[in-house]
Amino acid sequence: MWKQIDRVLAVLLSLGAIGHTFGSIAAFRHQPATLLWALCASALIALVSAINLLRTWRPGDRSLAWIAVTGTLSWLVASIAFGVIIGRLIDPRVVVFVLLTIGLLAFGIKDGVSARRA
Repeated sequence: MWKQIDRVLAVLLSLGAIGHTFGSIAAFRHQPATLLWALCASALIALVSAINLLRTWRPGDRSLAWIAVTGTLSWLVASIAFGVIIGRLIDPRVVVFVLLTIGLLAFGIKDGVSARRA
């Protein structure tokens, strides 16, 4: 059951990447420099979700687990920083990304600590 929750969190994060992409295009269509950075964030979200999804299929891969933790932690910091910058840590965009990311971070740390050494 926990593995399924882990996978659902990764899939939800990937859906968040899709939503972030479309929202960024709608919001920054006429601001190419800002749009570029927003799309870079979408790419980071997509990569973090893909790495976490891959981690769920390779439970014994300790290196992959720690790579996932590092990427996930970077997205957590970026999400919180965004909330601070806009002055609303309880903004739904921030809350959703932070909750998904904390869940994935916990699963990644568990996998990194419990995985067998190669």
